[in-house]
Amino acid sequence: MKLRVLLYCLCLLIFSSCGSSQKTSKRKKTSGVVLNESKPEKLPSVNQKEFTKKLIKKNPRLNKQTLAYIRKYAAIAVKEMHQNKIPASITLAQGILESGKGTSKLALKSNNHFGIKCHAGWKGERVYHDDDEKGECFRKYQYVETSYDDHSAFLTKRKRYAFLFNYGAKDYKKWAKGLKKAGYATDKKYPNKLIKIIEDYRLYEFDKVKEKGFNYKKPKRNKAKTKTFDATHHKVKKGDTLYSIARKFNISVSKLKQVNNLKNNTISIGQVLKTN
Repeated sequence: MKLRVLLYCLCLLIFSSCGSSQKTSKRKKTSGVVLNESKPEKLPSVNQKEFTKKLIKKNPRLNKQTLAYIRKYAAIAVKEMHQNKIPASITLAQGILESGKGTSKLALKSNNHFGIKCHAGWKGERVYHDDDEKGECFRKYQYVETSYDDHSAFLTKRKRYAFLFNYGAKDYKKWAKGLKKAGYATDKKYPNKLIKIIEDYRLYEFDKVKEKGFNYKKPKRNKAKTKTFDATHHKVKKGDTLYSIARKFNISVSKLKQVNNLKNNTISIGQVLKTN
């Protein structure tokens, strides 16, 4: 009798633990919230159409999907280079490699061209895919352009990538090797893959595009009307997150939390935050 009672209790314990683990898993796999993404601006040409035509003439065997990707996204990579000092060749090559030339499931359904995972603090929409582990969380964007912008923020806001910016915006080989060294990818051949794409498709030519000749519209910054309040504080509005506010004022999330004595990432509409 005692043995039956013991077995019964053991079964209950197993089922309850399984149920709680399933609930925990469901809680973790949330869809996130839709962030307010700026509508992409129309960028001027960087002669990408003529550029790819010349490539085809020299080598007709070049991959058509890769050429189409270059035509579509080269201008965005150049804009990011001017704004964030990341070689356009590196950004383009990473986009081509990480997104499967724009045809991967993650790219098509989530506009995520760089395989950027959710990481702590990400409040936006998310999807789940098998990568290094099963069911890993990846960021989802409304626009591909936001994915490019987030890729630049990912590299510029993290200390482990800071040394890359000592190489300059034209040394794509050092950048490719440095990304692997900093832990961007686990693939040992990652640098060689990037370099091969850059050299096969002469992407280094986009590193030479000068900002004056590009003439894109720089993002407008809000000016204080009567006080300097806007330059040192921010009033939280609908759709704001600590991440978006930190990016707007060019500081880290941890610094933003520190100056405002925040213990977590919770903020409320109407709350005034110090931004320096």
